[in-house]
Amino acid sequence: MNYCNYCPGYCCYRLEGSMLLLSATDINRLARHLRLSDGEIRRRYLENKNTFKVKEDGSCIFQAPDRMSKRCTVHEARPDQCRNFPYDKPCPYLKREDLLAEIAPRIEQGLRRAWGGSHK
Repeated sequence: MNYCNYCPGYCCYRLEGSMLLLSATDINRLARHLRLSDGEIRRRYLENKNTFKVKEDGSCIFQAPDRMSKRCTVHEARPDQCRNFPYDKPCPYLKREDLLAEIAPRIEQGLRRAWGGSHK
């Protein structure tokens, strides 16, 4: 079983000191997927030239806020860094409680907000 199939997207939250580095190929793949120009992708979705913007909770701008799995809304066109994670190693979020403790509350808060605060 591939754990990523059931993961709520732990790696899709920006941690302090981390960054998703996008290549021109990544941007072009996303542009074709969304039927936009490369320039429009850069204007709408990128910050600092080579990384996606993030939402208030630090999650990727393309992460669906209202579900627990399969949250990437551009999965077919995701960047190479996302495709390759966790780089033929065990997922660090399963091994390091400190990482999980930092991300899990953000996921829960985002889901509560998306579901109208009625679910606990």
